[in-house]
Amino acid sequence: MPLMMAAVFGLAVGSFLNVCIYRLPRGQSLASPPSRCPRCERPLGWYHNIPVFSWIVLRGRCAHCQAPISIQYPIIEVVTALVWVLIVWLTPLGWLLVARLVLATALIVLFMIDLEHQLLPNVITLPGIAIGFAFSFVVPPGPVDSLLGIVVGGGVLYGIAGAYYLLRKEEGMGMGDVKMLAMVGAFLGWRAALLTLVLSSFAGAVIGMAMLGLQKGDMRYALPFGTFLAVGTLIAMLFGEAMLEWYLGFYPTL
Repeated sequence: MPLMMAAVFGLAVGSFLNVCIYRLPRGQSLASPPSRCPRCERPLGWYHNIPVFSWIVLRGRCAHCQAPISIQYPIIEVVTALVWVLIVWLTPLGWLLVARLVLATALIVLFMIDLEHQLLPNVITLPGIAIGFAFSFVVPPGPVDSLLGIVVGGGVLYGIAGAYYLLRKEEGMGMGDVKMLAMVGAFLGWRAALLTLVLSSFAGAVIGMAMLGLQKGDMRYALPFGTFLAVGTLIAMLFGEAMLEWYLGFYPTL
C-alpha cells in the first residue's frame, strides 16, 4: 500500500513539476494562469491534466488545436513516480522520508531545467539550502554536519570555478552548480556532498569523453553539470553510506 500511494502521489507531483520546469526558466508564475496550451493558449480542463492517462488518450496532442504535446510530460510524471517509490521502499516512515522526497523532487526539476536551459534557478537552490539545514535538526546528518556540508559543498565547487577562471580567463562553471552542491550538503552532510561531487565528476567525464568521440573533438562543448549533480545526489542519498563504508573498509585504520 505505501508503494502504491507513493506511485500515485509521485505521478501527481510529477505533473506539477512539468509546470515548474516550463515556467521557472521563463520567469512565469507557477500559480497563474492555470494550465493552458502554449500554442493556442486555451485553458486545459482537469481531465486534460490526468498524469500520463490524458497524454495517452489525447495521443500526445492538444485537445483544442492539435498541437503536439512533448513526450517529456509523461516521462517526467513516470520518473517522479518511480523515484518516489524507490525512496519510500528504501526509507522508513518519518521525517527522513519527507526530507528525501523533498530533495529528490527538487533534483528532478533542476535536472531538467539545467539540461534544457543550462540554468539552476536560485528560487530552488537557495531555499533548498535553508530547508535542508532546517531538516538537519530532526534527521541525519545533524546541524553541524549540515552546516559543514553547505560550506564544503559550495566551497569546493567555488574554489574549482575560481581556479579555472584564473587559469583560462573564462567561466567554466556557473554559480548555480555551487549553490546546488551547497544545497546537497545541507540535506546530506559534507561527506555525502563530496561523494556526490566524485560521482558527478566521474559520470560527466565518461559522458563528456563519449561526446567528444562522437563529435570528433570539441573541448569547449558545455556540459550541464547540474544534471550530473542531480543523478550523483540521488545515488549518494540512497546508497552513499554503504558506498562510503565499502570504500573505508580498505583503510581500517581511518
